[in-house]
Amino acid sequence: MSVVYDDQGDKSRGIKPSYNTVERLKSLIASEEFTPGSRLPSERKLIDRFKITRANLRKAFDILEREGLIWRHVGKGTFITEPDSEKSILNISGLVNELTPVQLLRARLSIEPAIAREAAIHASEADVKRIDAARDAASRATSWSEYERADDLLHHEIAAAAQNPLLMSMFEYLNAVRRAVSWSKVVRTTDRPAADHDSFVEHNRIYTVIKARNANEAQAAMHKHLISVSKRLFEDD
Repeated sequence: MSVVYDDQGDKSRGIKPSYNTVERLKSLIASEEFTPGSRLPSERKLIDRFKITRANLRKAFDILEREGLIWRHVGKGTFITEPDSEKSILNISGLVNELTPVQLLRARLSIEPAIAREAAIHASEADVKRIDAARDAASRATSWSEYERADDLLHHEIAAAAQNPLLMSMFEYLNAVRRAVSWSKVVRTTDRPAADHDSFVEHNRIYTVIKARNANEAQAAMHKHLISVSKRLFEDD
């Protein structure tokens, strides 16, 4: 049974509905123009090239990432995976089929609290400001998709603040797997996070203790946050 992806276009910008963005991106990836490991053009260039909306493109990216064809590095771009090399670990779709939410949580609990601890020790003032900005964006989100992008950015900025390329790489891969697992498991019953959403308080706590350079509390705050998130998302598991 084939899956049909509905691309709607944007009439307000005079853009006609596009032809299956996912398939067009797959054709681009398979063309001689790009090779495994190379970076795709920027979102702006792809939007102009395919005459589609940004939302349309990002939905297609989500699908391709879950299928293991691409991987995204916040701040650096979108890359084509290398299935025939040592980077085959980036084939996320295969791993997701074998991974349970509980196993994912254990992996996150092993890595992300330690990253938060390192962030509290090594974050620059600029890092702290970026964490604050992402925290604020999450609290002001008007939809779940907007919240999830801000939440992704918040955790990314905390990982970047640890000032450790290896930890950053581990986080990026773990986060890509987390998004794929969440996509297949989570069912939202509201259009947006509630004003008293628990994650807002938890984000505030993480930010506060990182800013205060309290490494132990940062580690504890991230651990508590991950447990809380797991309970909210997978309470029926």
